[in-house]
Amino acid sequence: MTEPVLSTFQMIIDGKLVDSVEQEWIAVENPAVKTPFARVPRARSADVSIAVAAARTAFRTWSRMPAGERGRLLHRIADALEKEVEPMARAISTENGNALRTQSRAEAASAVEIFRYVAGLARELKGKTASLNPDTLDYTRREPYGVVGAIVPWNAPLILSALKIAPALMTGNTLVLKVSEEAPLAVLHLSRICNEHLPAGVLNVLTGYGTECGAALVEHPDVPKISFTGSTAVGRSILAAASQRIAAVTLELGGKSAQVVFPDVDHGFVADGVITAMRFSRQGQSCTAGSRLFVHESIADAFLDTLTGKLRKMVVGNPVDETSDAGSLVNARQFGRVCDYVREAIDRKPDALVMGGLPPTSGPLSEGYFFEPTVFFNLPDDVRMTREEVFGPVLSVSTWKTEAEVIERANASQYGLAAFVWSRAGAPAMRLAHALEVGWVLVNQGGGQAIGHSYGGMKQSGAGREFSLEGILESYTDIKQVSVSLGDHGFARL
Repeated sequence: MTEPVLSTFQMIIDGKLVDSVEQEWIAVENPAVKTPFARVPRARSADVSIAVAAARTAFRTWSRMPAGERGRLLHRIADALEKEVEPMARAISTENGNALRTQSRAEAASAVEIFRYVAGLARELKGKTASLNPDTLDYTRREPYGVVGAIVPWNAPLILSALKIAPALMTGNTLVLKVSEEAPLAVLHLSRICNEHLPAGVLNVLTGYGTECGAALVEHPDVPKISFTGSTAVGRSILAAASQRIAAVTLELGGKSAQVVFPDVDHGFVADGVITAMRFSRQGQSCTAGSRLFVHESIADAFLDTLTGKLRKMVVGNPVDETSDAGSLVNARQFGRVCDYVREAIDRKPDALVMGGLPPTSGPLSEGYFFEPTVFFNLPDDVRMTREEVFGPVLSVSTWKTEAEVIERANASQYGLAAFVWSRAGAPAMRLAHALEVGWVLVNQGGGQAIGHSYGGMKQSGAGREFSLEGILESYTDIKQVSVSLGDHGFARL
């Protein structure tokens, strides 16, 4: 059997398309058919050092460019990216399995809007003045860190890359971005367009494994700022490594988000919202997935019937097929991990499985890493699925009776990223939104983060914020205090 011919893609360092120093490669697999179709360079520490050096050199002039001019360049990038939404979307669906119609097109379009939003904020890099003493002028400046090292995962590669590229560059930093080896192609496409409008070295993009390339970037002494999106376990290791050299760190990590349904809701409307919040159309591969559903005991059976009825109509299939509502999991490792969680839950309480379960071993869905929507009802609290982030299309449903009870159970998690509250009554919904120990709460809506939201996690779900002006300023600029004496010190007067 002949080896498949793989399309070759290159990294971007100092404005040039390059291979890795060691001339090694990583195969990129199409998870819908379990077949590699492309290859990217396998960057290691030597490549990181070259990219950081290029970014340091570029920072000297980029940081001195007027903020408004940087904003204009980002606007031009947004205009260019808008023409490439469809090919970028198809790249996402091919490399990570997200459905083109329901997910990837919207993600590519959102990346464009992120660049537009951030470009419009370029003149908001403002400090503050303070009236501390009549004889001094005291003010602060927002200044860039220098070289930012950024690492993004595979589940929403374009949005997450745009959320690091645009803010870092707008605030005057230069960037070395390490993309996931599982889904690098759409980001490389975006980054090539960016580099057509940027000075060389401002944006550098590396492809490689986390232990070889990502770790070298986090540990590099000339990278004063790290921005990471990914799992909590990796986030802990990044924080530990960065702390050894006192680097600034922003972390957007995992979640085990709760959804709380009150008894007064419209079942059809909320079932649709719960499905969206659970990210079933993204195969549950989202850090904000509302995978713990608490339904009031008085409506549990009826609501569960409505929910599962809608889920059974979802079409799981080829990600680039326009009829598919959901695609495939990203790779064999993630597929096996989700299977392990489901198998353990079934073994523990077989009658808790309401729909779905282990994936088929024959037929069209067995040809890729496909996993149908799966729902469990009233699993014991010590089953791992009820506590740990599965990152698959698996929902754990349980009932509640009082607000105090459901608040306590929803907060009984190491994670604190997101939550969803469903109620027609305003006061109970607001009480719950305020009581939940998370960084981002949606009430009567299940969609994703909106540009302008202050988005980020509490507890083990991270530190820092994205999507908003305040998040950009906190994440990508440092504060310098300046105090000027206005007194007469005997200098010659004009």
